[in-house]
Amino acid sequence: MTAVIARRQQSRRGEPVAHGWFSGRSGVASSPRWRFLAMTLLAFVASASFAQTWPDRPVRLVVGFPPGGAADILGRIVAQHLSTSLGQQVVVDNRGGAGGLIATEITARANPDGYTLLFTSIPHVINPHLYSKVTYDPLKDFVPVIQFVSVPLMMAGGSSLPAKTVKEVIATARAKPGLNYGSGGSGSSSHLAMELFKSMAKVDLTHVPYKGTGPLITDMLGGQIALTIASAVPLTPQVKQGRLRALGVTGPKRSPAFPDVPAIVETVAGYEVVNWFGIVATAGTPRQVITRVNAELNKALQSAELVKTLNAQTAEAVGGTPEAFGKVIRADYTKWAQVVKQSGARVD
Repeated sequence: MTAVIARRQQSRRGEPVAHGWFSGRSGVASSPRWRFLAMTLLAFVASASFAQTWPDRPVRLVVGFPPGGAADILGRIVAQHLSTSLGQQVVVDNRGGAGGLIATEITARANPDGYTLLFTSIPHVINPHLYSKVTYDPLKDFVPVIQFVSVPLMMAGGSSLPAKTVKEVIATARAKPGLNYGSGGSGSSSHLAMELFKSMAKVDLTHVPYKGTGPLITDMLGGQIALTIASAVPLTPQVKQGRLRALGVTGPKRSPAFPDVPAIVETVAGYEVVNWFGIVATAGTPRQVITRVNAELNKALQSAELVKTLNAQTAEAVGGTPEAFGKVIRADYTKWAQVVKQSGARVD
């Protein structure tokens, strides 16, 4: 009775009156469980609203290498398909240098709102083992979105290299220690792939790092660089035009795109390197973004036309779930830690 009178007096004074769940210290509103439920409901509503509006402005796709290389070529294919399917422009932002390290650190520091994504490859998990100072952890500071393709690398020779086979490359290197080779950058897949080759073939080669495969190819065509192991994607046009010579592929078997080019493992037993390209996002990026991008690219990879385009570049369409890509990243993180340690490669 006293409580009823008090509420009537509150009402006359224009004060808010608590009823039901929200009344007094014994009300549900004051309990931790209610506060948790309320916060969960608000988060759900905000999440649903975000899913409906994202993206409402251009999305940046950061690529860790300059124009002309495999990452740039494949990244632009991804950007084109996402721009169409998302209804917003996806802009490729080339941030070359340090084997992709610069682009990776930029993305690690980005706002995890889904408007900055990283198109990356094996250097993503190599660099933490190679560089003495790395400000990101590939397993903690990023979340996988999708593995787009897998691509074998190719050993190719320029006009200044007389060797026509992998066996002849080994013989030339042993007869002339210090033969130069170029890579897409210190710590790049092309760098570590050649370091692994040097170790397994027991040859001495001199490393000349570039800021990407594009500039490297230019110098190979000019005769300044004799040899490389790099992604087959940017090398393919030059090989088909006869401007560079394909010597071997790094996969476990010959590539369907180059059936006459031997796998390096046919000469150097046990040698195998396969690169992958995919998208990761800054840790904390809304799950809705990851799910949407994953779904759109999986849909794109069902296109026979796109698969044909990728195969012509010696790339194999992969797709799949973010979780499947996460397993690939973790496995290669462990594998390349051992390769870096065995090769003795280090960048400071």
